[in-house]
Amino acid sequence: MDIDVACYAGYRGEETPRRIRFGTWDIAVAEVVDRWLAPDHRYFKCRGDDGALYIIRHDVLSERWELILFEQKKADGPVHGP
Repeated sequence: MDIDVACYAGYRGEETPRRIRFGTWDIAVAEVVDRWLAPDHRYFKCRGDDGALYIIRHDVLSERWELILFEQKKADGPVHGP
């Protein structure tokens, strides 16, 4: 799935995702949990402000961002009905 990602470029010019957008759905990146950098692709494992986990990939050559994995936050404890 193609996505839009807003990034911050640090003092070394290394881009870090700050916001992920899926159409009109906008998620702030609360934490970059991990990253894997290669010459042609960059992967970021991020926790969103919604508590979900996202793995996103940046194709350096095409400048495209893709959603690789989405894992929704699990409920804490039992869920009670009405």
